[in-house]
Amino acid sequence: MSKETFINKIIPHDSAYKHVSGFAEYTDDIKEPKGTLYGAIGLSKKAHAIIKKVDLSKVKSSKGVISVISYLDIPGRNDVGPVFDGDPIFPQKKVEFYGQPLFAVAAISTELARKSVLKAKIIYKDLKPIITIKDALNKKNLLFKVKKISRGNPSKKIINSKNFLKGNFTTGSQEHFYLEGQAAFVIPKEDNNLLVYSSTQHPSETQQLIAKMLNQKSNTINVLVRRIGGGFGGKETNFMTSCICALLARKTGKPVKLRLDRDDDIILTGKRHEFYSEYEVGFNNEGIIEGLKLKLASNCGMSPDLSLAINERALLHIDNAYFISDLEIANYLCKTNISSSTAFRGFGGNQGMMAIENIIDNISRHLKKDPSNIRKNNFYKKKSRNITHYGMKIEDNVINEIFSKLEKKSNYKKRYLEIKKFNKKNKYKKKGIAITPVKFGISFTTIHLNQAGALVHIYTDGSVHLNHGGIEMGQGTHTKIAQLVANSLGLAYDKVHISSTNTSKVPNTSASAASSTTDLNGAAALNAVSKIKSNLENFIKSKYKIYNKNPVYKNESIVFGNQKFEFKKIIQEAYLNRISLSSTGFYSTPKIKFDKKNFKGRPFLYFCYGAAVSEVSIDILTGENVIERVDIIHDTGKAINPALELGQIEGGFVQGQGWLTIEELNWKPNGQITTFSPSTYKIPAVSDMPKKFNVEIFKEGINKEKVVNKAKTTGEPPLMLAMSVFYAIKDAIASVGNYIVTPIIDAPATPEKILMSINKIKNKIK
Repeated sequence: MSKETFINKIIPHDSAYKHVSGFAEYTDDIKEPKGTLYGAIGLSKKAHAIIKKVDLSKVKSSKGVISVISYLDIPGRNDVGPVFDGDPIFPQKKVEFYGQPLFAVAAISTELARKSVLKAKIIYKDLKPIITIKDALNKKNLLFKVKKISRGNPSKKIINSKNFLKGNFTTGSQEHFYLEGQAAFVIPKEDNNLLVYSSTQHPSETQQLIAKMLNQKSNTINVLVRRIGGGFGGKETNFMTSCICALLARKTGKPVKLRLDRDDDIILTGKRHEFYSEYEVGFNNEGIIEGLKLKLASNCGMSPDLSLAINERALLHIDNAYFISDLEIANYLCKTNISSSTAFRGFGGNQGMMAIENIIDNISRHLKKDPSNIRKNNFYKKKSRNITHYGMKIEDNVINEIFSKLEKKSNYKKRYLEIKKFNKKNKYKKKGIAITPVKFGISFTTIHLNQAGALVHIYTDGSVHLNHGGIEMGQGTHTKIAQLVANSLGLAYDKVHISSTNTSKVPNTSASAASSTTDLNGAAALNAVSKIKSNLENFIKSKYKIYNKNPVYKNESIVFGNQKFEFKKIIQEAYLNRISLSSTGFYSTPKIKFDKKNFKGRPFLYFCYGAAVSEVSIDILTGENVIERVDIIHDTGKAINPALELGQIEGGFVQGQGWLTIEELNWKPNGQITTFSPSTYKIPAVSDMPKKFNVEIFKEGINKEKVVNKAKTTGEPPLMLAMSVFYAIKDAIASVGNYIVTPIIDAPATPEKILMSINKIKNKIK
């Protein structure tokens, strides 16, 4: 590899070759020592019931079974709730969702372990489960007290507005369907220590919860994560697998590997929150919202998990890119008897954004105007209408520029008119088009999580070893942080090695989530590098009598004016002179401050912006839809690695498309999930991709805040670009009634829902 530095450059993901060749090592690939046992979990067959009797005698005597554990074997805390209690590892008296873990076994093979758990005899006393948001609202079955936020006087504004609409809207749940399922591998060490390999987005929390469960200190548990095969939030707080595996290892004294079967994985793990909203909105003849009242409710499942923060994020993003002068929102967190809903890419922000986009779309159809114009009329402006409903001034707004540029580049206006002509001529095939904006805030809304640590060593041969608290889950965090470090030291990219995330090297880390992983950990790594550079520079200046000159690190050298020092040689020289070549680094996000009680402040360091145009066609006889073309412009700031950012934009869009059009979860009235395997739950395939997919990074983009490389993250924001697909489908449905009747359709817009929406329109225009 050349000595060229690698920043703002397209280079492959550090594990790209290993991903496609099968050499990338995941938790289940780790070679087991002799005597390793294999785990399986016994699941509840009731959604809501009192446990009357548990008979595990046949499980214990089953072939190959070495040990069986239940709540009786837990010496410490029997709960894996990340913020609030409510997630028992094994319940003692009552089950609260179908598939809840009741016990676990360790056997000499995975097959024997899984067969044995089916032999349990459990007697229940049935209780009536609550499954839906509407049932929970009717029975006032809530996890927390209803929270209301408001600005201005929306009731008065609505009454005085020239136009008024009311309605309701639902966005469905979504299964994470990561390529690598939940897995853990725990090896007992001396002094009751445990080495834990886990497919998790949060090693530090995994460490702490295992320690609390075993009634041990955190320093006796070491968690390692080299990579995970996708997470999307589903591995942020799902600590059940690691804790059960650790408990089996502790009881048997043997290494234990626990990998969930795909069906069991879907049955027992949490999903994206389903959201239901009811709205009243007043607006003028230009479609500008003057007053908005909204009731927002989410299906949280059986426990709090992260639901409070997720609903909060929905409230913070209810505006999307629009200034709303007067609004009132009532927030309901519904407790139901399904697995606890959890983090998922977007973290509630996308559910809030879909609610306002549906309102904007309905306003447009009520006024018989192009929705793009109504969206632009409501946008935040740079010098006015730029204060959010939570009191944060928007200082980095580029949505107007991106939206206008995309309209022109995609020929939106011309295509909008051509599609209307097409629909007049075609009876059974209809087309639709929509352009939607994205404004997404970046930072953990729980302020203390906005911190990261790193550890950097420079060895005497000039190579660099780096460890940080971020998790590589396919998004390229390790690659980008290695680029940042290589660039800072003026080294070739291959001189920097990032090792497995390790709780014994970097402690007390935050989850890799909130789209903040590279921002936080990259800054921490550069902080560590800056300390080593300071040591080097002081040494060089002192020894070689260099004054008033600042060094430049480039081409594997350190240059002070006319004096050049080869990096490798000066490192060896510094070592011989007892100069420290190792340092920890730390970073905490500046400026953010948010009063959750009064819902005021600055919860985000910056915003990400983007826009997408989607064109679809639907078959009105079958409800099937095809995405004909997608055009995207997305702001990545000054991208560290444009290739990785493009991959995130494309992947995020397709995952959002799946959420809004294909992926549908269903539960029976008794609480049993029916969509728990690839045969019953469909994620987007290659055939579902847009026929034409044009993705462009906003060339003028730059982050005005002090973040690594002036970049902007592409973790979560691109998912919301897929809103354009849903509203393009809605536009196609509207054409069935010659755009006179506003379609009523909830997400996901499956073929069945499209047909039902079409039939409603046909019935209205008869």
